[in-house]
Amino acid sequence: FPVTIAFVDYWWLYAGFTVFVLFMLALDLGVFHRKAHEVSVKEASIWTAVWISLALIFNFIFYRYALWRFSTDERYLSIPNFDPAAQAQTSALEFLTGFVIEKALAIDNIFVFAVVFSYFAIPKIYQHRILFWGILGALFFRAIFIAMGSLLLAYNWVVIFFGVLLILTGIKMFFAGSEEQDLDKNK
Repeated sequence: FPVTIAFVDYWWLYAGFTVFVLFMLALDLGVFHRKAHEVSVKEASIWTAVWISLALIFNFIFYRYALWRFSTDERYLSIPNFDPAAQAQTSALEFLTGFVIEKALAIDNIFVFAVVFSYFAIPKIYQHRILFWGILGALFFRAIFIAMGSLLLAYNWVVIFFGVLLILTGIKMFFAGSEEQDLDKNK
């Protein structure tokens, strides 16, 4: 059965990861992009490679840590037929899967950003800064909403309410048609 590295036991690992991500975001805006400039395709490609490389390096370090932890902790070794190497590989693969899914979703967001920037006529020189603060805000609010959601989902009526809401939204979208929306009148 699957084994996880529990938050309660290894909160410092999660806190360290969060501090590292926040540090890298601060470094990105405060050092590398201190002065607003138009980001070229070459620069964007280099930064993309840097961020993906950091994620893969973290994944390798996480795998090595999980292998060490699963191989030395008696709580895990006392589980019948427990394979520390297989579990470490599964844990690292779960991180990598989450990263790839988030990267795929980020590609989708690029098109949304392009539409929003075009609609509001945001100069290219300021787009990186706006994206940075937007992403930071999204991370902040995502953490809040995940925490609130984990508390609210303990109540069955909340799950039913949001399930019905999603179904009704899907039905509305299905019958809405493909007519152009007037964004000036959009609340």
